[in-house]
Amino acid sequence: MTKEYTHWVGGAPVAGASGRFGDVFNPATGEVSARLPYASKAEVDTAVARAVEGAKLWAETAVPKRASTLFAFRELLVSRKDELARILGQEHGKTIADALGEIQRGVDVIEFACGAPHLMKGEFSHNIGGNIDLYSVREPIGVVAGITPFNFPVMIPLWMGAMAVACGNAFINKPSERDPGAPMMLAEMWKEAGLPDGVWNVVHGDKEVVDALLTHEDVPAITFVGSTPVGEYVYQTGAAHNKRVQAFCGAKNHMVILPDADMEQAVDALVGAGYGSAGERCMAISVAVPVGRGTADALLEKLAPRVEGLKIGPYDDPQADINPLITAQAQQRVESLIARGVEEGADLLVDGRGARMQGYENGFFVGGTLFGEVTTEMDIYRTEIFGPVLSVMAPASYEQAVEMVNAHEYGNGVAVFTRDGDTARHFSNAVDVGMIGVNVPIPVPMAFHNFGGSKRSKFGDTQMHGPESVRFFTKMKTISSRWPSGTKGGAQLAFPTND
Repeated sequence: MTKEYTHWVGGAPVAGASGRFGDVFNPATGEVSARLPYASKAEVDTAVARAVEGAKLWAETAVPKRASTLFAFRELLVSRKDELARILGQEHGKTIADALGEIQRGVDVIEFACGAPHLMKGEFSHNIGGNIDLYSVREPIGVVAGITPFNFPVMIPLWMGAMAVACGNAFINKPSERDPGAPMMLAEMWKEAGLPDGVWNVVHGDKEVVDALLTHEDVPAITFVGSTPVGEYVYQTGAAHNKRVQAFCGAKNHMVILPDADMEQAVDALVGAGYGSAGERCMAISVAVPVGRGTADALLEKLAPRVEGLKIGPYDDPQADINPLITAQAQQRVESLIARGVEEGADLLVDGRGARMQGYENGFFVGGTLFGEVTTEMDIYRTEIFGPVLSVMAPASYEQAVEMVNAHEYGNGVAVFTRDGDTARHFSNAVDVGMIGVNVPIPVPMAFHNFGGSKRSKFGDTQMHGPESVRFFTKMKTISSRWPSGTKGGAQLAFPTND
């Protein structure tokens, strides 16, 4: 029987009232697994009203009490991670091992957020002049809307929402329509952990819901993860309505392999970072850049057989290397880009099109795909493919490799593999990319540092999680204080100074 989802508003499930619905699929079988309500503007207004109520109560809650609620949620999340991973796998398709890794990265941010009593501390300056003390405090901003992507339906809502909640705000999650089950389970766990009603809400839908949140006068902040065209729209629309907005967007991540690199290590890194989660990661390596023809030949000799040996499979197959893509449309798009690469003259070394397995003939699978002889003019180089497709290009020099990285419109992540510390240091300084790995293929920072790209991979000035997130989710108030004793001396009409 097909599952019927609801929204989660004011601490309880709420049936959809708009009459609009969408299907949720099992990517491994192609079958409809659930029906999802799409909210109307009126339903969004109701959710925001409940969030405003929740935000007021939560902002008045002592910061240590907030931290204890976060810790209770953390315990629930860890105890139920296997159940959550199954739900995630069924709707997204990613393997259990990959799903558990995603959940752990969410746990990391919860653990960082438990430090809210320290993270929220202000500043104090004693006797700045005339017996005046000056101090600043951080306060919640109110209701935060988080628009989250299909590829990390647990991690990204926690990266956003845990920090928003730790800072005393209410959170409205508009998750992807493709895999809503995990975000709904998170909402239930927040309730069980003791979070007051209205502080965590989930509203499903499409552009109508996004626009309602972007223009709502009681939603002062928007945080987004998704494609660059949508992210740019979210940023511009939200900013035009006087909101603070951060939008984390598309990527085309390079991995530069220098002649002195450990080739076995580099190949292992490319297989994991290029094909894990079927390439549906904004930090996936999609371009391998061995420097020099000899390095390229040595790399491909080891890499091509590894790619050919990758096994497709459903989420619960412990032997699966590559899971299905999220939708039939995603599968068709990736296969059409592979075809486009062939038309443009790239050397298709391993072709993952038409991948099928017994019992899952209608699944949205694309096998591991490898291109050689790719150039910067090709669509498969310029476009974020978001599938298990790796392009290999071989610039003649290190300088050309750096120029290639910097010329691309995206600047999310990059890696360099080398044994030369001086070169690695120069590379880290020379590239215009937000996150850099030195012999680390997926350089996603830990929760106590900041996450974010550059160029058209990010819109807005702030980063995800880490100290930057506290600044995004709070507003600063500064108080100058002096008490009556010893302050007589008449009115001063000149601008005040500390004399």
